[in-house]
Amino acid sequence: MMMIPRKRNDLDLFEEMFHDPFFSRREEKLMRTDIKEKGNDYVIEMDLPGYEKEDIKIKMEKGYLTVTAKVNKEVNDDKEENYIHRERYSGECSRSFYVGENVKEDEVKASFKNGTLKLVVPKKDQKELDSGDNFIPIE
Repeated sequence: MMMIPRKRNDLDLFEEMFHDPFFSRREEKLMRTDIKEKGNDYVIEMDLPGYEKEDIKIKMEKGYLTVTAKVNKEVNDDKEENYIHRERYSGECSRSFYVGENVKEDEVKASFKNGTLKLVVPKKDQKELDSGDNFIPIE
């Protein structure tokens, strides 16, 4: 059985062009996130399928919590293989959330299980926080 791309008409090509990553925020599609309140904390759950714990970095700076994830899918240089369609992402993506300037790195709890990153961030009043280059460990 041979896979043949469907025949396009002009409307399909025009419509498909706007689904290109250039016209969309690919990072948000890759890092689907739910945020909820639970008692005195915010719970952030982020889907990161295909990533390993070691590929994820979490950083606090000036009140912003930034999650960066990097994945490199092997590119097969086999001359006999050609991609018809490719959606699996390879590269780096990140998202930032404002959590307040007085939340400290050691107060944020992070865990990663089954492709889901879970962050527990305490709710705090606004105060000035000196920013550092510390990364938050993932359990």
